Amino acid sequence: MRVRPGIELAGLSDIGRQRENNEDCFAYWEPDADEQFELKGRLAIVADGMGGYEGGEEASHLAVQTVRDVYSSAPNGDAQAALLRALQTAHERIRDYADKHAGHYGMGTTCTALVLKGDFLHFAHVGDSRLYLSRGTGISQLTKDDSYVSRLVQSGLISSKEAENHPQRHILTAALGTGHELLPQSPDYPVPLENGDIVILCTDGLWGQVSPTELRGVVTTRPPMEACRELVNLARERGGPDNITVQLFYL
Repeated sequence: MRVRPGIELAGLSDIGRQRENNEDCFAYWEPDADEQFELKGRLAIVADGMGGYEGGEEASHLAVQTVRDVYSSAPNGDAQAALLRALQTAHERIRDYADKHAGHYGMGTTCTALVLKGDFLHFAHVGDSRLYLSRGTGISQLTKDDSYVSRLVQSGLISSKEAENHPQRHILTAALGTGHELLPQSPDYPVPLENGDIVILCTDGLWGQVSPTELRGVVTTRPPMEACRELVNLARERGGPDNITVQLFYL
């Protein structure tokens, strides 16, 4: 995999300690040609499948492959529009796959895809995988969880602190491949980036066990691959109840 100068990156996925297979999937892509790189930038994707042993794994891999294929072949121009189109196509392909394969009813996946282009971050998101931005002494979550508990927090019925350990915190309200209409989250404007920023993509197997403050502490004191390993080990030490995936981008 070619990675042009200007960024350090690493990614790691782990089965965890309580699952029989890994339903997470992630990828990084950038164009081979320099002129295409200027137009399309760097693409990263993470997906966390659901729907049983075969269904979840198939859904996450299909989502990642589709998003990469659609984005890489999109007409040069609006990165945000291309990401939204890629998620919509993945949604339709997963639904079609489930219709044609017995035993795959209900298969779906989270999907968070980002593009680093110039000094800006574009993204599209559905589900409860997360995109964080670590800057200076702070860390912010750029995506909102499509989950039942997130709705309770937004409605003021429970606090963010109560949500952290809520027994229904992993119930999704949206995912690729489920339902008819897809309404991905995306920013109104690209997110401006600064030198020293760290962009973090991860599945709930990580953020469910490691707090944002701990996450920032690790990524700001370790090089990318070492930070990935330490974060995965932290999640495993705390039970590793789910698959664990993280991608880090140091600007």
